[in-house]
Amino acid sequence: MTKIAVVTGSTRDGRKNRQVAEWVVAQGREREDAEFELVDIADYRLPLLGEPGNEQALKSVKEFSARMDEFDGFIFVTPEYNHSVSPALSNALTYLKPELADKAAGIVSYGSAFGARAVEHLRGILSELQVAHVQKTGMFSLFIDFKDGEFSPSELQASSVLPVFDQVVRWARALETVRSEAAVA
Repeated sequence: MTKIAVVTGSTRDGRKNRQVAEWVVAQGREREDAEFELVDIADYRLPLLGEPGNEQALKSVKEFSARMDEFDGFIFVTPEYNHSVSPALSNALTYLKPELADKAAGIVSYGSAFGARAVEHLRGILSELQVAHVQKTGMFSLFIDFKDGEFSPSELQASSVLPVFDQVVRWARALETVRSEAAVA
């Protein structure tokens, strides 16, 4: 079965990101064509790249790398911070390359402008990591899709995630051939 990680994009206290990611996982689990699992980057307490590392920091990086390597595809849930992805997500992705290369990814974003600018920045990062990011994007508004701090997506915006699932699963399966050919070469 195709395995898709839904990856959080924030580690802030009081973040809305985990709510959105859990909702995406719940929507994915209603499907029968893939397994969807949550990967919360906050669980790994990754140090900033370049910081002096201690044993625990190095162990966290190795655990995160191994966990991400388990998946055939990803859906990154990103907030928009300062017209870009969060520093935590950017830092987490900086630790990875072979774990993501030749795999598929979709993006679900949220922000004052639906997270559109974060999506564009994340696409550039994923391209550099040789990730095949799909065209469809799930997008949510901080003003419409959150009620009293709780994620409560409108029907219209909730439906934006369905094509993301379709494309990520399809591309993840297709890229299995690419990864198997690369392993033999």
